[in-house]
Amino acid sequence: MTPPTAIHAMVDRCRAADYPAAVARLRSGWVVMGERQVLTGYCLLLPDPVVPHLNALRSDLRGQFLSDMALVGDALLAITAALRINYAVFGNVEPALHAHIFPRHAAEPEATRTAQPWALDWNAAPSYSEVLHGDLKRRIAADIQGRLIEMTSTTAPRAVSS
Repeated sequence: MTPPTAIHAMVDRCRAADYPAAVARLRSGWVVMGERQVLTGYCLLLPDPVVPHLNALRSDLRGQFLSDMALVGDALLAITAALRINYAVFGNVEPALHAHIFPRHAAEPEATRTAQPWALDWNAAPSYSEVLHGDLKRRIAADIQGRLIEMTSTTAPRAVSS
């Protein structure tokens, strides 16, 4: 049976460890590199399980998804030296929740520096490949992992000495 959306198919492949662009597993879902690297470091956050839209999540899960989205943005800021991060959640073409996370760089051409990402030439953008983007993917994954470890260690109960 064919998955209902490309988001479902990507999540299925991430679960099976059969998606080369997979970066990391977070509490809310999967971070993957964008199929077209229209802006270097472009990632998506895919919920697991897949839901139709953000409002289909319970409040706590919604908060986790948005927190994870910002965590990916933090990692992209650190690893790509981006000036800022653009976030987008639409679901119009693929009717399943997913967040686009775009690092924006000072080196972008002036003519497109302030354009929203869909105004860029996606056909000219390089497709994700391990050869071109594998090192970047691994550095993003390591940064995310470090942030998760830091969050766990700062929220873990501490022993109280008497």
